[in-house]
Amino acid sequence: MASTETTARSAKSPKADDLAGLEAGLDALDSVQISRTPVTEVLTRKVLPPVLAVALVLVVWQVLVWAEVTDAYKLPAPSAVWHSLSTMWLEGTLLDVLWTSVSRALLGFLLALAIGTPLGLLVARVRFVRAAIGPILSGLQSLPSVAWVAPAVLWLGLNDSMMYAVILLGAVPSIANGLVSGVDQVPPLFLRAGRTLGATGLKGAWFIVMPAALPGYLAGLKQGWAFSWRSLMAAEIIASSPELGLGLGQLLENGRNDFDMPGIFLAIILILVVGIAVDLLVFSPLERTVLRRRGLLAKG
Repeated sequence: MASTETTARSAKSPKADDLAGLEAGLDALDSVQISRTPVTEVLTRKVLPPVLAVALVLVVWQVLVWAEVTDAYKLPAPSAVWHSLSTMWLEGTLLDVLWTSVSRALLGFLLALAIGTPLGLLVARVRFVRAAIGPILSGLQSLPSVAWVAPAVLWLGLNDSMMYAVILLGAVPSIANGLVSGVDQVPPLFLRAGRTLGATGLKGAWFIVMPAALPGYLAGLKQGWAFSWRSLMAAEIIASSPELGLGLGQLLENGRNDFDMPGIFLAIILILVVGIAVDLLVFSPLERTVLRRRGLLAKG
């Protein structure tokens, strides 16, 4: 009898060992400490590389100017672009130009967010709506935003409403499709658990679907902002008018009309800087926060 009990215990010991190992592994995961990255490491890994890249671009740019690879009026020196920047700053027009475009883009993006989010949820959760609207959203996302400028001008005239219409037509499909993609990647087990706990309808969408689909939704937001910014620049370049004020797109178009290459390069650089700044100040921190809360960042 004793030998039988010993045999039974020895037969169960491998399973017990496996469970003990699993518990130890889970405890090890729970005990991982998330620490902040030292400032020096942040400067070395994240600040220094882009600074060196910008310095390299400037050096190559200046070397090409010195080598006279093309006419001086086609490729201005960095100092000429800096002079244009300094002139706008001293005249007090630089911040006004930046604010005109940035405020339009942000307001248009917020409107696109308010429209694209419920639209994306509707398409993702209702099969009939997905079958009817899904292909149209995909087609609109692939359509260049510049194509909407001409009809928007004819429909609404040369005003801010036309600008916002172009932004919405460019950004809403990207935000909606990003949310649809995120919802499609939500594990069905989450949805079943939510229904079991009574999270159905709007409550289930808010407490279960949206948090689970957050990574895909955030990717759609980033793409939606990119489409908002590009759509606005296309609208400002094509539909420039004194009534619309001077934005970055109009600044670029004015440089072309005046054949002011330093002004053209300055406008391009400012457009690029705004796009990079929004990504670094808004979307990158959001991404790090989401990854950190999901345990996907060891440090940060």
